[in-house]
Amino acid sequence: MISKEQKQEIITKFGGESTNTGSTQAQIALLTFRINDLQGHFKKNPKDNAGIRGLLKMVGQRRRLLKYLKNNDIAQYRALIAELGLRK
Repeated sequence: MISKEQKQEIITKFGGESTNTGSTQAQIALLTFRINDLQGHFKKNPKDNAGIRGLLKMVGQRRRLLKYLKNNDIAQYRALIAELGLRK
């Protein structure tokens, strides 16, 4: 689970300001944090199929946002995936 402070820190780091929650980079970073956080849950609960569905929806949303960022600003895309440690 992500706390308010962690969320604000991620948004400030990737969005520029704490109020810039709609920036593509901030949304991708938040989704990445949530996806990484859920991986431990699924190691303990492999039969949580409803949760796995939600995880797959988050992964798909992140993929679409990354595609949008790649098409609009390739330099920011490359910097973001390097900073988040994503394989692309």
